[in-house]
Amino acid sequence: MDRPHIVRAIFREAAARTNAPALIEGSRTVSYAELAQAVGRLSAELERRGVRPLDRVAFLCADSIDYVLLSLAILSLDAAIVPISPGLMLDECAALLEHLDVRHFLADAAVAPISATGDPFRAPDLERLFRFDSFAPRRPEPAGYADLRPAFIRFSSGTTGASKGVVLTHETILERTEAANAGLQITHGDVVGWVLSMSFHFVVTILLFLRKGATILLCGDPLPKALIHALRTHPVTVLYASPIHYRLLSETAALGPDDFRALRLAVSTAIQLPEAIARRFFERFGRPLTEAYGIIEVGLPFIHSPAAGAYDGRLGRPLPAYEIRLAEGEVLIRGPGLVDAYFSPWQMRTEIAPDGWFCTGDLGEIAPNGELRLLGRRKAVINFSGMKIFPQEVETVLDRFPGVSESLVYGEPHPEFGQLPQAKLVLRDGAESLDVRALREFCRTHLAPHKIPKAFDVVDALPKTASGKLRRT
Repeated sequence: MDRPHIVRAIFREAAARTNAPALIEGSRTVSYAELAQAVGRLSAELERRGVRPLDRVAFLCADSIDYVLLSLAILSLDAAIVPISPGLMLDECAALLEHLDVRHFLADAAVAPISATGDPFRAPDLERLFRFDSFAPRRPEPAGYADLRPAFIRFSSGTTGASKGVVLTHETILERTEAANAGLQITHGDVVGWVLSMSFHFVVTILLFLRKGATILLCGDPLPKALIHALRTHPVTVLYASPIHYRLLSETAALGPDDFRALRLAVSTAIQLPEAIARRFFERFGRPLTEAYGIIEVGLPFIHSPAAGAYDGRLGRPLPAYEIRLAEGEVLIRGPGLVDAYFSPWQMRTEIAPDGWFCTGDLGEIAPNGELRLLGRRKAVINFSGMKIFPQEVETVLDRFPGVSESLVYGEPHPEFGQLPQAKLVLRDGAESLDVRALREFCRTHLAPHKIPKAFDVVDALPKTASGKLRRT
């Protein structure tokens, strides 16, 4: 009996949708029948070039229909995709290829960190020019690698901690997509507006949308013009974006409530949804935002839809397939689709979560009704004279102050107090200066005295990871 396989599942479950559009990008539309045919031709070409089951294929591509076609082609050969973000620098990219001992590198020549080397990879089904390189293996495979049959190996760019390389199998991806859909309720009638980076947001969402026969409308380039055009010309029923996208939509005069008449679900993900952005979007368009809390090792265990306009930082209850508990304040999660292994150093799931509970590294509190509120990252907690300060809690307050766009709170070492909370602030467009006295007064009404930053530093930008999260040292 064949083992579960995400690509076969997509085409089997979408069999009745052969003539329906699967992907739309500008004037280009690919139906489900055309998608299956193109993936078949591209997988044959990759196989001819030497891609074999279990090979690790580093894949760098701009967000596009081509990204989806080639990803499905690689997966159909039982090879493992190693997504490479177009935002990586040359040294970062080279180090990742060496560290993972990849067998092949398929690179979009237009967005590679250097002029991509290797043989040209052209195909009638693709609009972009690619380069294809192959390398001899340098190290033996980890014990148990072949038995797992990895589908994706993704190195996290999380806020803290060493990146280990998260290994996911076809079985795990199928479990994750099924569990997530208990919250998203995607059907073949949905048109999904997509603006996120596929190198970070592909495994659960794009694959889930295709499994359920939805139409994916790629509208991320250029922002916000392409997104505004998509909303005005297509019956978008699901919008999947980050808080910054919703802020941009709220600030444009080109859209009104009628432009969201088909919308049934607006999902905010990637980073925590600031209350000010959620409220502004609701005030402008009368549509509440739904927050999705994703963890690369778990999937999408939380999809929270608060009452209209009621945003207080809670993530709600976990989806039906998941359980949560706290251990010394840290959030632990148990459910389907947990990470299969870490690549470096190699660890199997039984070592990562021996009792089935995954330690997220997030600190939180669970209300009596079972709803979770995140307080911050365990490693980011500031210790001020024995009192714990959660940067995320303070940032939520600072971001609500008029004129502040975003903030980063961190601890500065102090010989007597341990650490002093400090803040870096980015001002909103049009704000000429920061009224520090007014900001301190604002903080005093919302924070305990020891949580108020001792210094505020206005900067042009905050350090971010490639996925858009604050980079905390």
